[in-house]
Amino acid sequence: MAKNKNENSGCLSILLPFLNLDDREKKKRSETLPYRLRDDFLSAAEFSFYKVLESLLGSQLTIQSKVRLGDIFFVSRPNENRSYFGKISQKHIDFLICDAKIMQPIFGIELDDSSHDRKDRQTRDNFIDRVFKTANLPLLHFPARRDYNTREIADTIRPILKEYILASTSPKQAVADKTSVTSVPNCPKCGIPMVLRTVSKGDHKGDQFYGCSNYPKCREIKALF
Repeated sequence: MAKNKNENSGCLSILLPFLNLDDREKKKRSETLPYRLRDDFLSAAEFSFYKVLESLLGSQLTIQSKVRLGDIFFVSRPNENRSYFGKISQKHIDFLICDAKIMQPIFGIELDDSSHDRKDRQTRDNFIDRVFKTANLPLLHFPARRDYNTREIADTIRPILKEYILASTSPKQAVADKTSVTSVPNCPKCGIPMVLRTVSKGDHKGDQFYGCSNYPKCREIKALF
């Protein structure tokens, strides 16, 4: 009997950690999470500006709010520039205007309230301005207000929209600029060696071309003769 009792105790000692684990999992599933929906996703000034933008842009463009820079840009040569993603991963802009059909970013907007007068905010703003300029994406700044002048905003964004429409409607070659490539070229956007690819479908099926190795983040291509 004593032997059976010891054996039972040994079995319990083995099962006890698993029983405790089950209890912990049940407790995790039953705990109340401390998250609540914010009532101020857009401030009064941001919402007022949003409504003006909405009235100006129409259905061909879409407005994205509070967009993280890490979702707009990527780091070229990530192995060599690992620290640079951290610089954009936690920063965002107030609005990003995109082509509604293909969600191509066209320009960004920042509303500058009094907090942007602080030195740390100015440092942050200067860095974000440099990021947009480096990536060749326009970034506009407007002072934060309760009410906005619709004509003033329209006059500011009109040149950017005209340039985008002109670029998107200009004739494009089917694959890329037809220049002879005798060696592996570098991507003009990323500055890294491109990769030889083959068109898999369409009129140019079977044709080879060089594409950026950062695809789909970068869609630069170069034809191969």
